[in-house]
Amino acid sequence: MANMNQLMKQAQQMQSKMKALQSELDAREFEASSGGGMVTVKVNGKQELLDIKINKECVDPNDVEMLEDLVKTAVSTAMKESSDTVSKAMSKVTGGMNIPGLF
Repeated sequence: MANMNQLMKQAQQMQSKMKALQSELDAREFEASSGGGMVTVKVNGKQELLDIKINKECVDPNDVEMLEDLVKTAVSTAMKESSDTVSKAMSKVTGGMNIPGLF
């Protein structure tokens, strides 16, 4: 019975650490750019797009596809950085255990 109590205590400690870490990661901002800084985006740890900056020099009505590609690349890069950071941080807390639905 003592082992079960110890296990429950450890699980509660891990849950507490994970909640604190998740709050910290949710508030963290990740920035990425493309086109040599022509497009810059900012996302948070919750995978929410916070900001997009587009340099007016890359706005060409005759080449909208280029701008679309720059935005897509910057957003994808920022989202991947955010996701990878959250996964790595949570993995440290869980000791590498993949807990479904957690992150």
